Amino acid sequence: MMTDPYFQPLFAERIGGVNYGKSTDIYKFEKIKRAKRKALADFPDRQLLDFGIGENDDMADESVRRAMAQEINKLENRGYADNGCLEFKEAVARFMTREFGVELDPATEINHAIGSKPALAMLPQCFINPGDVTLLTVPGYPVAGTHTRYCGGEVYRLPLAAENDFYPDLDGIPADVLQRAKLLAINYPNSPTGQVATAAFYEKVVAFAKRNHIVVVQDAAHVMFSYRDKPLSFLQTPGARDVGVEVHSLSKGWNMIGWRMGWVCGHPLIVRAFSDVKDNSDSGQFLATQKAAAAALDNPDIPRKAREKYHRRLRKLVDALTPFGFDAQVPGGSYFLYTAAPKGLQAGRTFANAEEVSQYLITDRSICTVPWDDAGPFLRFSVTYLAETERDEDDLMAELAARLSEIHFVF
Repeated sequence: MMTDPYFQPLFAERIGGVNYGKSTDIYKFEKIKRAKRKALADFPDRQLLDFGIGENDDMADESVRRAMAQEINKLENRGYADNGCLEFKEAVARFMTREFGVELDPATEINHAIGSKPALAMLPQCFINPGDVTLLTVPGYPVAGTHTRYCGGEVYRLPLAAENDFYPDLDGIPADVLQRAKLLAINYPNSPTGQVATAAFYEKVVAFAKRNHIVVVQDAAHVMFSYRDKPLSFLQTPGARDVGVEVHSLSKGWNMIGWRMGWVCGHPLIVRAFSDVKDNSDSGQFLATQKAAAAALDNPDIPRKAREKYHRRLRKLVDALTPFGFDAQVPGGSYFLYTAAPKGLQAGRTFANAEEVSQYLITDRSICTVPWDDAGPFLRFSVTYLAETERDEDDLMAELAARLSEIHFVF
């Protein structure tokens, strides 16, 4: 029988305190990994159709890799980057002007981040004291909420419900919550729902923030994957720069997931606060990576090609799912298709939630999806599966249809 180490009671309450490491709860994505392993073991000759992968299947563009190869051999790039290099910030400024018509001062209104995830973790540290509230949309990326709690704050969840077209109900927030709220964290194009922001929605967000003295953090990681209209930046909205910042990433639109490059831009005082926290958290991304990322930002063809590819795949996925009862529609943005989960099977089996559907599809049919039950039972299909050619994409869709034809869902 193992005894607790002497430091067991020393763990911070934010990660579980004295009970840290003793929980038997299994994280959703760990359940998916275990089910995938079981499916591969039970059906070794059956291909796993993996629509759960949430990262690009392509490498960074050859021109970006070539720029990296050149920069990595330069002596001046060997040292600490601290709060970034001017070349990257100027490239961000050019990108924001070219794509959105937003003029930014590279020196005061932009700073790099080692991916958008650390930025979303650090921004609550700029504002949240114990008892303060972050308004966070769900389902979605939890990092800003997690670090709000780490700071002693609270999270008020704003469900993205289908009946509200996957926008948060800002008018329904209780007055006592608004009095303590400091941050509103939103994400458009939205992961996982695929909804995109409109100019009217952003105008409402700006008015809401000014009226309630709240700072807006808009996560724009999927912004270059906007299909209905041109990509829209929060900072294009009149008054947006007065109330917040936008967080960008090169992971999605530029196939640079593992490169860990992003940035924060907007109100100079918020960018400065972020930079101060960042300066005490990391020493900046490798300068060669920043300069290669600058080359990526100056090439508009890279996100255009990625957008066309994933839009094509989404259309094919909709065509594959719709005949079998799924209410599948090409999303406004992102590379995720978010659709209501079936309630059961015609044979009589019922599903209590989306997680049960997801587990059934993996273990019985070797079809991997990600379940979301935060605002109703939904499944998330990603189109970042591995397929080298369009013919490979078509073959994958044909196999998906063949397997679904053996199932008779009830919706």
